[in-house]
Amino acid sequence: MKYSNWKRVLIEYIKNNYKEYLLVCILFLIGLFIGVMIINYSNENIKIEIVKYISDFIDMYKKVENVNQFQLTTQSIKKNLLFAVILWIGGTTVIGLPIVLISILIRGIILGFTLASITITFGTIKGIMFCMTSLVLHNIIYIPTVLTIGVSSIKLYKSIVKDKRKDNIKIEILRHTIISIIMMILLVLSAIIENYVTLRTLKKIIKYF
Repeated sequence: MKYSNWKRVLIEYIKNNYKEYLLVCILFLIGLFIGVMIINYSNENIKIEIVKYISDFIDMYKKVENVNQFQLTTQSIKKNLLFAVILWIGGTTVIGLPIVLISILIRGIILGFTLASITITFGTIKGIMFCMTSLVLHNIIYIPTVLTIGVSSIKLYKSIVKDKRKDNIKIEILRHTIISIIMMILLVLSAIIENYVTLRTLKKIIKYF
């Protein structure tokens, strides 16, 4: 399939499921906000521990000459695929939908917590620079991919609840599975970018932090 066709299919999919995308995006943003607020409203002792942990990690990373990128990539791929499988399983059962929604919320909280932790460690300007270097590139793929699996899960849930015909449900499960597999491939790509591109870039600028 040509790129233009993929683009058209993607746009149509988003248009047809904009309510579901809106729901998962709002949920993710709520998680992001909660993660930031956890840091902002933490007591000074916790903030000091966070700053110390990140600073020690940066100092250690500066001293590391060779990073086993293959091992790190393998670990990231396993982690990403496990998360995708959890979302896929959650989408194939009626009672699993809360797991999907909570998982997306938690991912938002983790990212918000990470962003806020980096900001209080390095300050606003350096914090933004560090986040742009270490978090943005692979998350451009990771976040939309996770949200798309969430949307597919919600769509399947609605089909199971509204349509009792087994043949139609089987088709929706198959569609959900295909979408999830495509998204898993993108998650593998995200892990590769994280460990082969992002880490190399971070290694070059880490001396400024």
